[in-house]
Amino acid sequence: MMGPLIWREVRRGFSGGAWLPIAFFLLVATLIPFAVGPDAQILSRVGAGAMWVAALLAALLPVERLVQPDLDDGVIDQLAIRGVSDEVIALAKTIGHWLTFGPLLLVATFPAAALLRTDGDALQSILISLAIGTPALAALSVAVAALTAGLPRAGALAGLLMLPVAIPLLIFGVGGEPSALKFEAATALLLLVGSPFVAGAALRAARS
Repeated sequence: MMGPLIWREVRRGFSGGAWLPIAFFLLVATLIPFAVGPDAQILSRVGAGAMWVAALLAALLPVERLVQPDLDDGVIDQLAIRGVSDEVIALAKTIGHWLTFGPLLLVATFPAAALLRTDGDALQSILISLAIGTPALAALSVAVAALTAGLPRAGALAGLLMLPVAIPLLIFGVGGEPSALKFEAATALLLLVGSPFVAGAALRAARS
């Protein structure tokens, strides 16, 4: 059952504007040189942080379509009737969400790095940190989407919930050193393991 659920999320993601988070990511990378100036040293210094903030916001952009449409259409109710647990639904949504923006974002990191004058070693560190951190961002997005489903201004509330929790990922991901990447990996693993249970509990509460 997991495979069809993931494929459904991927198909819906690509048909529902999956390019928007990537366009946003590249737009931020394009605007940073205008904001801080063309100095290569300054751009290189702020590049990793700018790309991580852009990645965090890009993961959050489609949050309103991750859970709420399925609740409105009764899809989650039908899956529950068939014996699919809410945690499995949340995990499938997490994997599907990451597949629609994670790989594309990693590819978009190359032109973003060129715009931000990032050298090869720094680019390698950024790619590794984003590869570690973006699955956790996807898990957080699904969890906050489930927590805010049905609430007014869910997108704004999702941002308020997600951004503070994602700060450790941002700090360790921007660091780039091996020790920082280990802490980032531990934080990402904790979020990946815990988020499906949080989202599952929220989905059960939304159905009751």
